[in-house]
Amino acid sequence: MRFDAKRILIILHGSIGDVTRALPLVALLRRSYPTATLAWAVERPAHPLVEHYPGLNEVILFDRRRWWWDLAPFLLKIRARRFDLVLDLQRHFKSGMISLFSGAPHRVGFNRLDTKELNWLFNNHFIPPVGEGISKLAHYLKFVEYLGIDPGPIAWQMELTQEEQNTVDRHLAGTRSAFAVLFVGARWQSKQWFPTQIAECARLLQERYRLAVVFLGGQEDDALAHESEKQSNLRVTNLVGRTSLREAMGIVARAKVAVGPDTGLMHIAAAVGTPVVSLWGATSPERAGPHGFMDLIVQGQAPCAPCYFRRCRIGRICMQSIHVQDVAAKIDLALSQGSSERFLHDGSA
Repeated sequence: MRFDAKRILIILHGSIGDVTRALPLVALLRRSYPTATLAWAVERPAHPLVEHYPGLNEVILFDRRRWWWDLAPFLLKIRARRFDLVLDLQRHFKSGMISLFSGAPHRVGFNRLDTKELNWLFNNHFIPPVGEGISKLAHYLKFVEYLGIDPGPIAWQMELTQEEQNTVDRHLAGTRSAFAVLFVGARWQSKQWFPTQIAECARLLQERYRLAVVFLGGQEDDALAHESEKQSNLRVTNLVGRTSLREAMGIVARAKVAVGPDTGLMHIAAAVGTPVVSLWGATSPERAGPHGFMDLIVQGQAPCAPCYFRRCRIGRICMQSIHVQDVAAKIDLALSQGSSERFLHDGSA
């Protein structure tokens, strides 16, 4: 369905991984609506991904940490823009409320069968139902298909400024140019791998593949990183909690391979073309696997997996079942394939 839209709003306040997977929609929309104003409503954790993203005219930030203070100004800003087309990619009550409050005459959302929290009540156009059997990226692309836009080719435009590139240089100053990244930790406790596994993987990368090792993660992963480094008995570049999200993006883009559980950095690795060996247990790669690197998945085994519980009460049996030999087989495959074309560029180019 084609709309004569001059002001378009994308609503996706989700995780870093969700926002990363939805970014290709910007170029597809821009190609079909070259003169339209294109805005994205997002929350702070994923804000660096869309800030200054090519093709976007505006990013409207909602600070959930101060929601009681920020909600009214945020909604008034949405309303004042007078959007005529909204794409609600969130499928929750909150995003539906934002979509309705925008006042846009055309509000496209997920089908009622695929929504949560009565989201469907707030929109007036709906993509076809697909269930949970396709990837999130494929599901997001249904929105552009609904608008009559060819959903390909899929591309990311992850650009860093020269200043950011210089900071990445400083972070990696003591690291050999041939290195691997290990993602330490995950937002859900149930997705995390164990210090012993991280240490074994670090030794594997250094001893078998002659790759330096860089740890990446958030400040909350600091203790896990230090324990893993201690158990490895190796010199690693531990940057956990010491980089911004965009700096981490630049580091991942330079790596030969990345390894780690289901986390936002996993999707960033796929977006910038770095082969990523992903480790799965509590969640399913069928829905959330890294685009282009599904052949590098390592699936943990447990009777309850995937459970989709944020916390595990039985010792993360699924993650415990992943052995270093399983990871090594996928690293072999990743390094034999090499990386695809990189999408991360110097913003000054």
